Amino acid sequence: MRINERIACKAFPCQDINIDQYVIPEISLDPQNVKLLMISEAAPAERGDYYYAGGESAFEKTTLAAFNDAGVQVASFNQFLDLGIYLTSAVKCGKTGYGIKAGIIKECSRLLEKEISLFSNVKMILLMGDVAIKALNYIARRAGEPRVIPAKSTYKIRGGEYYFRDKRVFPSYLQVGPSFGIEKSKQRMIAEDISAAMSLIR
Repeated sequence: MRINERIACKAFPCQDINIDQYVIPEISLDPQNVKLLMISEAAPAERGDYYYAGGESAFEKTTLAAFNDAGVQVASFNQFLDLGIYLTSAVKCGKTGYGIKAGIIKECSRLLEKEISLFSNVKMILLMGDVAIKALNYIARRAGEPRVIPAKSTYKIRGGEYYFRDKRVFPSYLQVGPSFGIEKSKQRMIAEDISAAMSLIR
């Protein structure tokens, strides 16, 4: 299955986004093999920095570093797929500023919902940052379900047990792009959250 052939945004109804950076993973995989989803914030400013772009993309370097810090020895994105890990972003277009408006996250969560539904064997979801957390909460609330993650600071809710339907959910910090240059304490917490999720799929 090719992900970008199964889901797509055609109308682009959102404002204050850069649709020139619109991207959905252009990879072929067996969805039945995917056990863990890692959802980050938005597409990068340059398509060459996205997941699965190959080479020395920014998303690849920082995500590989985060997993290696967690004790998961991976050297390429192909190894993520071998381990049953699929990486994507909550918002499929690039940002135009520092933050992303709630309306954009809500609208794009419809596409993310379809993407998540492709993977029937997923057991864990890593939400990397506030945008990913909000997107999953929008999906749940739209279906009449309670919010998945409480509306509190990430450091207060890390380590709790949260579920989206039958999937364990781990709220964490953004691991890609400029945010990866944050203080060592957050890098440590990202590694801890990745390690906790990986321990449940091994």
